Amino acid sequence: MKQFVLGIFIISTFVICPSQTKATTMPCSMVLEPIDKKLTNAKGTALVYKVQLRPPSFARTNISILGVHLPKPSSYGNYDSYEGFAFIPGEISWRFRLYPSPEEDPTWAGRFDEITAKMENVEVQVRLSNSKTEKLGPSILRSNIKYCK
Repeated sequence: MKQFVLGIFIISTFVICPSQTKATTMPCSMVLEPIDKKLTNAKGTALVYKVQLRPPSFARTNISILGVHLPKPSSYGNYDSYEGFAFIPGEISWRFRLYPSPEEDPTWAGRFDEITAKMENVEVQVRLSNSKTEKLGPSILRSNIKYCK
């Protein structure tokens, strides 16, 4: 009987409190939602996966971002572009330029390949940017890696 109770306890521990609850399985992707709910068409996506660069280097994490139906950056003030911005609160951040496609209403896309940190509690954003002053503006789209599937 003791073995049966012990077995139930061990199984329930793995089911109720799995040890991998904070870990993100890669590759995964997440939808970036607008902060301003008036931007009904604005959306984005982030792809997160391991890349092997210049062997024999160790694998690193890539974040690729795509943003669509974003307002013109200048409609928010002295901004002319968008940047991808990802961070682990109180620990580290990464920012990288997003490039517009040639259409009149461009799709903005970019990537960063050099992440070596564990991908836990990472916030991913699309933010306004001034490419001349390198001033980073407010976030337009965002999500958290816990929603990465």
